[in-house]
Amino acid sequence: MTAPRFGDILKPLACFSLFLVFIISHMAPAAAVKGGSRCIALADAGYKVIRASFTPAQSTVGDVKITYLGHSSFLIQTPKGIDIVTDYTGYSGAVEVPDVVTMNHAHGSHYTDNPDPRIPHIMRGWKTGGGQAEHNIEVEDVRIRNVPTDITNWAGEREIFGNSIFIFEVAGLCIGHLGHLHHDLTLEHMGLIGNLDVVLVPVRMRHMQHQDIIDVVKKLRPRLAIPMHYFDSWTLGSFLELAKPDFEVAIDESTSITVNVANLPKKMTFHVLPGS
Repeated sequence: MTAPRFGDILKPLACFSLFLVFIISHMAPAAAVKGGSRCIALADAGYKVIRASFTPAQSTVGDVKITYLGHSSFLIQTPKGIDIVTDYTGYSGAVEVPDVVTMNHAHGSHYTDNPDPRIPHIMRGWKTGGGQAEHNIEVEDVRIRNVPTDITNWAGEREIFGNSIFIFEVAGLCIGHLGHLHHDLTLEHMGLIGNLDVVLVPVRMRHMQHQDIIDVVKKLRPRLAIPMHYFDSWTLGSFLELAKPDFEVAIDESTSITVNVANLPKKMTFHVLPGS
């Protein structure tokens, strides 16, 4: 009888560790832990569990203002006044020069090749020339990191790591922007993303049906989900009808919402901000 190799023993243990992290990270809302983010990520090596944010500069006190600018762009404003624009196309209409912009390049309506050079932090969700974009920075009171996913181009070809889910950890909240998501999230993705309080969710996607997107959000289990990329009221309405068995639905007249660790809804809620 041949003795098992050491590597054969470690492999199932590593898989179990990954599963355990996924379970632990979904046991409680992210805002439940004081003194830092509850957003848990996996280190690239060894499946070591780390806290994605663990710095004294980040406080659980303060409001985060989220303003829907249209399509997939939001303005996220932190308690210390940092302005972040997602899926930046060159002009936000909200602030002249944001402190941080994130971009994805599935289509030209999600990025620009010529961002304002005055922007201090420009975070592309893809890596020019191929490979995996890697971001993990701290700007004043917010930490911003990415989890790469794939996209499928108009020719039907899969581009590995062509999109990024950007995660903003601020004021004890974990806010995730799913970008131009084209596929389901694997257990590995879930471990790298961690626990999210707020998710910015694309509604109309060529490669995913409404139920597919809703299932992704149910996996992530945010307290608050804000639709984006829905184009028209009919598309948004049909999406929300499908989501109602599992989510509360709130329709806002304002393009902005202010969130903090204390005012998150008790049940998972799709909160609609006008515009698209």
